[in-house]
Amino acid sequence: MIVCAGRIEQFDFARPVGIGMIESAITLTQLCIEEKPEEILFVGTAGAYGKYEIFDIVSSHTAANIEQSFFEGNAYSPISDVLDGISCDGTGKVLSRVSRETKNAVIVNSSNYITTNRALWEHYTARNIYLENMEFFGVLQAAKQCGIPASGFFIVTNYCDENAHRNFVKNHQEAMNRLSIYMKEGIKQ
Repeated sequence: MIVCAGRIEQFDFARPVGIGMIESAITLTQLCIEEKPEEILFVGTAGAYGKYEIFDIVSSHTAANIEQSFFEGNAYSPISDVLDGISCDGTGKVLSRVSRETKNAVIVNSSNYITTNRALWEHYTARNIYLENMEFFGVLQAAKQCGIPASGFFIVTNYCDENAHRNFVKNHQEAMNRLSIYMKEGIKQ
């Protein structure tokens, strides 16, 4: 099953699940219970913490939910803040796990807030976090709960800096077109 956020970020080959971690997790969980897909692929846009260029397309199996106050020493979490990609047998039993320690693993951070402070990049990249997307953590959490393997493809629309929103708006349509072409070519194969 291919899913996307929805509203301004919809594709004709993907089902919208909602914006942000909560909407996407609730809607996708409901879809998984009703339709029992074999795997989930999320497609969407992302902001970058410097490693990737605008319009780069990046895949990931791993998401984080790290809030900026954590870097300032003003917060902690009693729950796991990183979800690794999983392969399941349909019962929830993990058959393999993608390590976030591997060199090629890209972790996508999710928050309901967009980073606009370039000085925070070093905190994210030190943890192998190079992209930011509001929904991916919720998508992986729903997939994990339902025992379904999941991953994502992201196209970079902006850098996570003071111009994040302006550049997202400027680049969004072109990014959607490029990601759509990329995914449709992959689907044909």
